[in-house]
Amino acid sequence: MPDLGYDVKESRVFHWRLHDWKKFKRKVISPEFDCGGNKWRIFLLPFDYSGVRLNWSISVYLDCAGPEDEKEDWHACTQLMLVISNPQDPTTYTVGHARHRFIPEECTWGFSCFSELRELFQPQPGRNRPIIEGGSTVVSAYVRVLEDPTGVTWHTFPSYDSKEQTGYVGLKNQVATGCMNSIVQSLFHTHYFRKAVYQIPTEDGVSIRSVSLALQRMFYQLQTSDKPVGTNELTKSFGRTSLGSFLRHDVQRFNRVLQDELESKMKGTRAEDTIAKLFIGEMKTLIECVNVSYESTKIQRFNDIQLNVKGIKTLCDSFRDYVAVKILDGENKYQAKGFGLQDARKRITFQSLPPVLHLQLKRYGYDIQRDAVVKINDRFEFPFEIDLDEFLDKTADRSKPWKYKLHSVLVHSGELTGGHSGKFDDGDPGKFIDGHYFVFIKPDRNTRWLKFDDDRVTPVTDREVLEESYGGELSDAIVPQTQGNQIGATKESTNAYMLVYIREIAIDEVLVPLTEEDTPPHLGRRLSEERIQKIEARKREREGQYLTAKVITDETFSLHQGFDLAVLDERNGPLSDLPTFRVLKKETYTVFKSRVGQHFGYPESQIRLWMLVHRQNRAVRPDTSIPENDPSLTVKVIRNDIALHRGHLRLYLEILPSKENLSDNVGKIMVLLKHFDTTRQSLFGIGKVHVPRAGKVSDLIPIINERMGWAPETPVKLYEEVSSEMIQLMKPEYSFHQSGSIDGDIVCFQLGISDKEAHDLESRGLCSNPPQFYKFLRNRAVGLSAKPGSPHEDQNVVSGDWNT
Repeated sequence: MPDLGYDVKESRVFHWRLHDWKKFKRKVISPEFDCGGNKWRIFLLPFDYSGVRLNWSISVYLDCAGPEDEKEDWHACTQLMLVISNPQDPTTYTVGHARHRFIPEECTWGFSCFSELRELFQPQPGRNRPIIEGGSTVVSAYVRVLEDPTGVTWHTFPSYDSKEQTGYVGLKNQVATGCMNSIVQSLFHTHYFRKAVYQIPTEDGVSIRSVSLALQRMFYQLQTSDKPVGTNELTKSFGRTSLGSFLRHDVQRFNRVLQDELESKMKGTRAEDTIAKLFIGEMKTLIECVNVSYESTKIQRFNDIQLNVKGIKTLCDSFRDYVAVKILDGENKYQAKGFGLQDARKRITFQSLPPVLHLQLKRYGYDIQRDAVVKINDRFEFPFEIDLDEFLDKTADRSKPWKYKLHSVLVHSGELTGGHSGKFDDGDPGKFIDGHYFVFIKPDRNTRWLKFDDDRVTPVTDREVLEESYGGELSDAIVPQTQGNQIGATKESTNAYMLVYIREIAIDEVLVPLTEEDTPPHLGRRLSEERIQKIEARKREREGQYLTAKVITDETFSLHQGFDLAVLDERNGPLSDLPTFRVLKKETYTVFKSRVGQHFGYPESQIRLWMLVHRQNRAVRPDTSIPENDPSLTVKVIRNDIALHRGHLRLYLEILPSKENLSDNVGKIMVLLKHFDTTRQSLFGIGKVHVPRAGKVSDLIPIINERMGWAPETPVKLYEEVSSEMIQLMKPEYSFHQSGSIDGDIVCFQLGISDKEAHDLESRGLCSNPPQFYKFLRNRAVGLSAKPGSPHEDQNVVSGDWNT
């Protein structure tokens, strides 16, 4: 078994010899054995060996009875291998290995499809003897119980309380705000900065859309709330459109805009010059001409440093690359005043570095072959402590050491998409989407490292901080070792894109604890008043004056991986976090539509709202667009007469191209598109398209190729998501009318792949087509909703209580 980097409490190997296999019944249980203070046993479900059941699979599980004095919080973090071997030749065997956190609710773990029964009774290619020979075999359990240094190793977090466990709370992700959440948490835990933000006057005459007030409120809630804090106020204070442009690029741009906004509000207050004091350093650029006697020296301020990652192994090497002499010649000659273009040498050194040093790692680059900006996933190591003295100019003040300690590591998991082709502009790094953001933070000298993953905060080990951030090759310490499907981004694409270091001599000042006097009293009063208002508003809503409208947008659809356009029924899993409006029932549709347009930043003429309905097969689809020609139409009438739904309104927001109007879509149907990516094993929406009802299904292929940026002749397979259990291959030669297509249908597409490519994917336990992936999603949903103790027969790795 691989070394996962944890201390081992105890290891044990247990061999269980079995005879007369054909006489076994539904379940066979091994004798107990001890390991790590717990009692263990093997459960075997052998099935009968007969001609009718020749293709049946056997199931093998490891069961933990726990310690004799079992407590409520008992758990055992365990690596396990279950092996069935020939008793005369142990080199003839089959194996499954996994890792699991055994708890009272999940005390049985193993493999429901360990092996086909006939493969055990017959010699297989590469081995001369069967595994079960003469009715005898050996079932072995290799068990390694590990220490749990954080208390949450491999935790599934069904009822985890971040505040109780760590003292901190997370931030809600309101769709594509993960990178903002990461930098906000880092700044919040820079105590000197938080104190300065509180010193900005906001008590009187400040709009709720003020960035400084919104950040004060968020900071106050982070330090006082027991639950995850919302980010809507901060995003609204920027304006959704402008904030979106920041978040679609990188955290560096957002951070700079935020600092500029706050710096202007700090002028003339006690917090004046805080931004410069904390984050601003100076660098010196020296240019010397080679052939003439001319040199130029320029001192510049900076608030972050962009460091190369490509082809560089460590942070120190990247700093050395940054200050290395660059030769300016050829097309890059230097324009020397009075001498014209000249060959020159350029060198950068640092006059001073700020107490809080923000390092942007350039995890993007231009790929000539692909003519696109791509993410750089090279392994790049950085230390917990670093001495930057060697990179300072010879004239810099060295009266105190320039040693820094790591404070925050901002991490992105996923790939870089949305980058442009053509000449690469170093100032436009493209955008990290289709991925996930989180941040590791060490709040002070004495607190251990914590992982802030949106709304969840968990303790982590030092090794996790580094291994989940370096990137590069897959690590046994990170990748689960199981026989099951591995769905999701690989750890190769999980890496740090920003580091925050604090100068060692400044740590006590930068991370000084805040006192009660440091927090503006009006924030508590204001938030308390708003809570009372919300309680009263909910009361009015219960009295029937209001209803709730949830809106699905192309943005929320693109981030949804599952059936339909979103999860709208909690029986199918956690509800999707959708933009929600509270509306008076008597409000006219014209007024409501105007509010929706203002919220999303579109003119009323460019949007159309569709009602979502339940079809007979339980699918939820856009069905009817709301009529635009009746100024007296109220929201209540829409809900009661059009939606035929007595609960809240569920709507789909269609954005019309600026040159398109409603009459252009007469005789057409609206089809929504989903892309199944076999490489990433992901399924995401890519918006909608209007097609003539008489048009052919194959007409979608050139539209998809253009939208995805694929070559015009790229082969594409099309499937209709009829329901969660019916994913049908569409016939390209059929018309949409012949296919029975109507408004709101979902078409799932994938790149055409060869039979060999499909076989290779399936041999690795991955899905090669949408029906397989939808089945995986369906089984996963069943697993999430199943009661403890029920075996999930369609899953490879399952848990359950086989004693019942």
